[in-house]
Amino acid sequence: MRVAIVGGGGGVGASAAFNLLLAGAHDVVLVDRRREMAISHALDLEQVLELSPGGSIRDGEPGDVAGADVVVLAGGAPLKVNTTRLAYLEDNAAIVRENLGWIPDGWPGVLLMVTNPVDALVTWARRRTGIDRRRIIGYTLNDSLRMRTAVGMQLGVAPGRVEAWVLGEHGDATVPLWDRIRVDGEPVALDPGARAAAAAWMGSWYRRHVALDSGRSSTWTSGLGIARMIGALERGGDEVWPGSVVLDGEYGLSGVAVGVPLRLGPGGVREIVAWDLDAEAAAGLAHAARVVGGVADDLDAQPSPA
Repeated sequence: MRVAIVGGGGGVGASAAFNLLLAGAHDVVLVDRRREMAISHALDLEQVLELSPGGSIRDGEPGDVAGADVVVLAGGAPLKVNTTRLAYLEDNAAIVRENLGWIPDGWPGVLLMVTNPVDALVTWARRRTGIDRRRIIGYTLNDSLRMRTAVGMQLGVAPGRVEAWVLGEHGDATVPLWDRIRVDGEPVALDPGARAAAAAWMGSWYRRHVALDSGRSSTWTSGLGIARMIGALERGGDEVWPGSVVLDGEYGLSGVAVGVPLRLGPGGVREIVAWDLDAEAAAGLAHAARVVGGVADDLDAQPSPA
């Protein structure tokens, strides 16, 4: 599978490339406006192939995007101390607008959006390009992984044993599914105190991380998650993934992208999985859709650059 990573000179893009090369036979192209960074990572990753052969890595140009099976949009404005991913909206929309211009009409691949605010940008990209909604997927896996960490901390359970899911917006309008928690495959209900503590840990994660002013995002988790999702796009299967996709009646919502459970395969989203949501979660998902739709409408209202 040929993967073009736009923003491949940054931490998330380079981490995704590293994990893709470890996973097997992927031909990876790093595209970045900071060409020297893409070249630097490509030179370094060439030696990864000596320990994990089978793929390829090189730096590239915008023209390489058209030939990719999967395009990962991971570029973004420099990180800064803030309290919401919406702080990047205008700057990142300008970057995504430029990136979308590199995708030709009739392109048959899958667009994996990582740039934040991801749900609004997926919604907006679908409106601008007309690409089939099942071929534009927003990366939101980290929210569910953080919930699993938070629940495991409360239960004293080792990493990897908890199954938990977060839907909705990748931002303040997240929708944790408290009634779908499993440990070693068995249902578990948190008591009110543990649930409140887990929710507080999850809800403050972004602000605590950004307040460090480290200039980096969740590089390692995102890179591995992106690579795993691309693997699912390549092989298919029954595994369920959380991801943001424009809905068309699913969960009673239409025309807006929010995180929902998906099955992936060649060509993008094979199935939007229908889960029964309790009243709290259903209301949360509807609220997330209103938030995302409003932000996407704001982007539509902005004049395009001359």
